[in-house]
Amino acid sequence: MAVSKDLTQLADILALSFHSRERFVDWFYPVLRLGIYEDLKNRLRSGTEHYICLVAELISIEAGTQKYRSNRAGCLAGTAEMALRSRFAWRLPSSDYPYLSNLAVHPEYRRQGVAQDLLSNCEVTAREWGFSEIYLHVLENNHAARQLYYQAGYRLEQVDWNWSCWLFGQPRRLFLRKQLV
Repeated sequence: MAVSKDLTQLADILALSFHSRERFVDWFYPVLRLGIYEDLKNRLRSGTEHYICLVAELISIEAGTQKYRSNRAGCLAGTAEMALRSRFAWRLPSSDYPYLSNLAVHPEYRRQGVAQDLLSNCEVTAREWGFSEIYLHVLENNHAARQLYYQAGYRLEQVDWNWSCWLFGQPRRLFLRKQLV
C-alpha cells in the first residue's frame, strides 16, 4: 500500500506512463507531474474505506530476494489504484463495483511481471471487498495494456465514445470487465 513518502516516485511513474514528453509537453511536464502528485495525495488522505493505492517495490538486492531486475533497491516499479464506482450518478450502494485505475509501471521495469502482480493484487482485494467482478478502462490504441488485460481474463464490456474521438481523432476508451473466481 502506498504511503505519503511514496508520492514523488508515484507521480513520476504516472507522469512517465500517461504523458508524452514530446514537443510542447516537455516544458509543461513539471506542472503535469505536480498535478498528479496533488491528486494522488488527496486520494491517499481521503480515508475512503474502499480505496487502495498499491505499489510494486523493489526488494533488497543483497538479500537475493529481488523480484524485479534493477540496480536500485527501495525504489518503486509500479502502481495501481482501485476504488468503488457507481453505475448511476445518484449513487446507489447496490450499484457499486470495483474499478481499477492508474495501473502504471516505470519504463525501466516493464515486461517483468510488475503489472500482472498489481492486477492480481487488485483482484484479490476486490474479492475481499465482497465482489465477483472488477472493471477498468483502457485506451483503444494502448495495445500493450490491452494485451495484458486480455491475457489476464478481462473482456470488453462496452466501447465509450464521445465527441473528442470524432472531432480530434482521440482514441476511444474500452470498458473491460473480469469475472473473478
